[in-house]
Amino acid sequence: MAFFTKVILFTDTDGRARFKEEVVPLGQGTPQSMLSEVFASGGYQLRTSPVGFRSQFHCSGHTQWCFILQGQMEIGVRGESRVFGPGQHFYSADLLPEGATFDPDIHGHWSCQVGDQPLVTLFVRG
Repeated sequence: MAFFTKVILFTDTDGRARFKEEVVPLGQGTPQSMLSEVFASGGYQLRTSPVGFRSQFHCSGHTQWCFILQGQMEIGVRGESRVFGPGQHFYSADLLPEGATFDPDIHGHWSCQVGDQPLVTLFVRG
């Protein structure tokens, strides 16, 4: 069976952001067009970030897919970062734990534009 690898940015039980990967089976469709199940979404948003953009540590406000349309985006958590380019994606589920007050020394991730092209992204809410 074919599959899709879902890269997930999530908040672990200790409140820290981490990456993990999950397999999404592509068990529907035909051999020429393998499909996953249909997932619900809550709308989408486009964003452009100029060359030199870099955020501070923050948590996602809600779960969402992030698809890179142009440029490169680096996402960093404590001790690790990953760079995503055009056609790549990740699922952002790095939410502030319920009842917690944001602490940039514990919670969240940062993001930045990489390279000489502006960053264009598509966010699809989960």
